[in-house]
Amino acid sequence: MTLKKPKTPKTPKEFFEYAKENNAEMMDLKFVDLLGTWQHCTFPLDALDEDVFEDGVGFDASSIRGWQSVNMSDMLAVPDPVTARMDAFFAEPTVSVIADIVDPIAKKYYTRDPRYIARKGEEYLKKTGIADTCCIGPEPEFFIFDQVRFEQNQHRGMYEIDSVEGAWNSARFEEPNLGYKPSFKGGYFPVSPTDTYQDLRGEMTNEMRKLGIGIEAHHHEVATAGQAEIDMKYGPLLEIADQFMWYKYVIKNVAKRNNKTVTFMPKPIFQDNGSGMHSHISLWKNGKPLFAGDRYAGLSELALHAAGGILKHTAAILAFAAPTTNSYRRLVPGFEAPVNLALSGRNRSAAIRIPMYSAKPKAKRLEFRCPDPTCNGYLAWTAMMMACIDGIKNKIDPGEPLDRDIYEMTPEELTGYKHTPRSLEEAVNALEEDHAFLMAGNVFTDDVIETWASYKRDNELREMALRPHPYEFHLYYDN
Repeated sequence: MTLKKPKTPKTPKEFFEYAKENNAEMMDLKFVDLLGTWQHCTFPLDALDEDVFEDGVGFDASSIRGWQSVNMSDMLAVPDPVTARMDAFFAEPTVSVIADIVDPIAKKYYTRDPRYIARKGEEYLKKTGIADTCCIGPEPEFFIFDQVRFEQNQHRGMYEIDSVEGAWNSARFEEPNLGYKPSFKGGYFPVSPTDTYQDLRGEMTNEMRKLGIGIEAHHHEVATAGQAEIDMKYGPLLEIADQFMWYKYVIKNVAKRNNKTVTFMPKPIFQDNGSGMHSHISLWKNGKPLFAGDRYAGLSELALHAAGGILKHTAAILAFAAPTTNSYRRLVPGFEAPVNLALSGRNRSAAIRIPMYSAKPKAKRLEFRCPDPTCNGYLAWTAMMMACIDGIKNKIDPGEPLDRDIYEMTPEELTGYKHTPRSLEEAVNALEEDHAFLMAGNVFTDDVIETWASYKRDNELREMALRPHPYEFHLYYDN
């Protein structure tokens, strides 16, 4: 199937023409909260005019995670006509549009709006003169399950997931059970019938292609139980962050349409590979790539300094890029998770890998392998870019490459390399101690850093610390 990139509007007038051409009767306005989840409200199109693209619509920001207090709750969501797309998951023809958030009194963009932070980041990059474009190419992974159950209260804490592909179901009575269950850590690239989700991933892919999202490939991933990967084609940071919101939305809704459920949790299955989101980053100027050169792995000196910036600030970046307690169930040795803060051509155990598939200059990029898909792309990728800028400005040395197989190295040999944080708490602490690089150009602000850290501590770290863990009953009940 050949799909043309959809014709999308650029002005308010073109937005209403686009809606009419597609027989849309509703506008669904979406915006992203601080943690990276879309919120939405739907309006009949005949109740709107072009003024909505200047005046916006009011909403209660005190009900949005990490945003306003009750006494300062009124905010405006101002739709961006360029983001208009037809939404495939409504019964009525509906045009979806992404909004920016504006303070109704000051008439200024809201500092805690992640989309605004990403836009400021792109503007700051241009002002530095280093580059005019930061390209991001994400590789999100996720699990497709048949069922999930979980509960947490005063007297019970449990979860249970199931998948027809789960290796644990090889003996289940399925009338008939045909086998074909990918084994633990045995799910990478099998063909049908072991890969049962080829058609479902294809459906997800084509829904995204209809929206103009470039997709490079899809395949089964390493873990059992329906782990999947659909790779996005690289593009400018803000554009890809917008597309990543559509990506999650489409995948979850296509799964639901097929009576399946998707999770982007990094580590839902014990003793099997987790889901990461390797993020490729490169800088360009006047249409030319800046990361190709004659240094290590075909990189330029500028690219090496950019890598040095990411490696120096990895712990702080991961407060945004691996932002959950579950993220650090994945970032452990032994499951291909990159825990060593080093640069390497081809070595997948290093935090930054240099893909060597092509020698073309435009293919030269850094693949930062630590992020996972629970992150807010607007914040995580902007933080990565700011670290690159800091590395370039200060000529930060990335250190000696890690080209050896780490499983053959002794603990003494590995002591020369720093590691990723071992917990979300360590990452949040690092962010509080090391965030000056994020605040250059006023891209991130004090209130964003403080709100993020306090939200993570109050709503995630503290709440996790209060609750007994099911495994503690195994360890301690009969002591």
